Amino acid sequence: MSFENAPVTKGLMMGSALTSIIGGIFDVKHYLHLQLVPHVSRNHQYWRLLLHHTAFSNSSDLLIAEILLYGVGVHVERQFGSVKFASFAVASVLLATILEFLTLILFHNLGINQIPSGPSALLFSILYQWYRLIPPAYHFRIFGIAGSNKAFVYILASQLALGHLPGSFAPAAVGLLTGFIYRSELVNIKSWRLSPSIIRLSTRFLLPLVGSTRAPRRSTRARPETTHQAPSPDIGNEEIIATARPSPGTEETGGSVVREWVNELTGRNEQGTTGVRVPSDDEITQLTTMFPNMQRAVIVGALQRSPNIESAVELLLAS
Repeated sequence: MSFENAPVTKGLMMGSALTSIIGGIFDVKHYLHLQLVPHVSRNHQYWRLLLHHTAFSNSSDLLIAEILLYGVGVHVERQFGSVKFASFAVASVLLATILEFLTLILFHNLGINQIPSGPSALLFSILYQWYRLIPPAYHFRIFGIAGSNKAFVYILASQLALGHLPGSFAPAAVGLLTGFIYRSELVNIKSWRLSPSIIRLSTRFLLPLVGSTRAPRRSTRARPETTHQAPSPDIGNEEIIATARPSPGTEETGGSVVREWVNELTGRNEQGTTGVRVPSDDEITQLTTMFPNMQRAVIVGALQRSPNIESAVELLLAS
């Protein structure tokens, strides 16, 4: 999981979190929710129709929304493409605003007079697209009840829809209806796109604020690289076998094995090779064939410390 090819979703997550935190710090949460009476009908605070989409009023709703956006929005944006997904988000917010206002007018006598703050309608509109586009990864059965991996997402979404009844259920239903309208042919808004000028401005000024969305690249090596470290003076006479290549320009000094190997190559074995076995060319060639990625110095050192070639192979495998 990553935000690769999903910068709009990452921007929505960052924007929702930032505005919610700012609303809590400056204690302006009472301006964020949408209420028909008296804010809209009597005080004519129509700016609440759009403002209530910007931030959540509590941290629990914010946490659930962030989890849902990360698990749902990334997949939908990759299916749509970033330009279409951004256009879909703008169209969904505008359509959901109209439907929420109509819902408050029609059902305020039934107790739906207030809609909690937060982009819940947009989130459920994205959830509907995810339901239609993304197939389940696996299925399971618990006590005879069949389910899939999507059930966990629906459980989280139900917490957001049923958290502040009856007001929290309205944006959930409106969001699902908005997603259905966008996907159907009832209103021709599926083909609508943001203007190229807005896309250019967003790419130039907003995309750098979102940051990188590239996924971390995994190495194709079967074994991890090991750093080459010189033997510590506290180790004593113990020899360390390292498979990493030495850094350019460095020389391996010290250590009886390396000195004896240099003496062997330069023909100075007569200067003192007591206690160290001199491997034959056949043994060196055989181990080089068995360990093609191993340095010659390491192979020669293993043969010098081993009584026979079998022990040298075990030593190299253990290292």
